Formats: sequence, C-alpha cells, structure tokens
Amino acid sequence: MKIHAEALLFDNDGTLLSSIESVFRCWIRWAQEYGVTAEDFTGVELHGRTAVEIIADLLPEDRVDGALARIEQLEIEDVPGGVEVLPGTKELLGSLPADRWAVVTSATRPLGEARLREAGIDFPVMIAAEDVTRGKPDPEPYLLAARRLGIDPARCVVFEDAPAGLRAARAAGMRTVALTTTHDREELAADAVVADLSAISVQVTAVGLEISTAN
Repeated sequence: MKIHAEALLFDNDGTLLSSIESVFRCWIRWAQEYGVTAEDFTGVELHGRTAVEIIADLLPEDRVDGALARIEQLEIEDVPGGVEVLPGTKELLGSLPADRWAVVTSATRPLGEARLREAGIDFPVMIAAEDVTRGKPDPEPYLLAARRLGIDPARCVVFEDAPAGLRAARAAGMRTVALTTTHDREELAADAVVADLSAISVQVTAVGLEISTAN
C-alpha cells in the first residue's frame, strides 16, 4: 500500500519505543503510595492517555497535582535502562527531512524528552501533555503538531499503536497507520495496519513523501 503525505506524526511509547515495563512498574508503586486498590487500578486504561487524566479517574481533585508530580518523578527516575527502541524506528526517522515529522506524546515534556534521549532519538518537534488542554482521543494534539510544522492536517499521516490515538488522528482529518506493538489488529481501525515501523519505508519526492507499507 502507498500513502502520499507531506508530514509524518508519530506517537512515542508503543510506536517509536517501548517503556511498558517501566510504566507498569512505576504506576504500581505510585498506586501503593496513594492507597489506590488493585481493583481500582486495573479498571483504568493507562496506555495512550495523559497521566493527569489517569490520576483524575483515581483520586479526588485536591490530590491530583501532587500525585501528578510524583508519577512524573518515578517515571523519569526509571528511564535509564527502561526504554527499548522498537524495530525500524531509527531507520525510518533517519530517512525523513527534519521539518517533515514530529512526535506527539501523551507524556509530559520532561518524561517524553528523557525517554527519547535514552533511546538516542533526536526529534525536531514534540507535542506533549502540557501543550494541549485536551489529550487523545481528542484531535487537539495532532492538529497542533500539524500547525507547528505548517502542514495541512489532511496531508499528514499518523503512526499510532493505541485506539485512542487513532481516534484522535481520524478526528483531525489525518490518514493513519496502526502498529500491532501493544494491541491486537482487530482493535485497531486505520488505513493500514503493520507489525512495527520496520514495515514502513518512505521515499522523499518533489511533491512530498511516499509511504510504502509491507503488510
């Protein structure tokens, strides 16, 4: 399958890299510290959502700010050795012009930057949790990324592993490529579905980017 675009927008965790073990390790410790029961904790979706949204589902409003600072501290401290670059990431990013791609993460900026640095990934533009008022599945993060790059949203392709992120991209009017790194293929509604970024190649042309997928 071939898709034509002018810019590529990438979710971070689960798309470019994986820190899933670190995430669960830190959130379990956080839950213990804040008295969140295992039953309450397991009923909340962690992946693809901002920390403040997760915490708001679990704690009273007056405890959210302190709890948010604590989970960010735990996750940043756990970054060394807790990040794995997913297949195809560096090869694909290395083939792209610096002004034609961005990272769009639900993590805070300090955490997102720490994970990318640990993975050895240089990024031109990042949209993080602090940059938006509404996180995925709202389209705001992806629309802001397109605006920062100066590209029409309809000419952007989003790479995502989470259903919430794919919904955000579709709501922004963007084409989507889903990765089966964290969810089953049946859970992912996208224009194309691949195992990981090693199945993607990009050709830079006079009119933009030509994305090829190997299903």
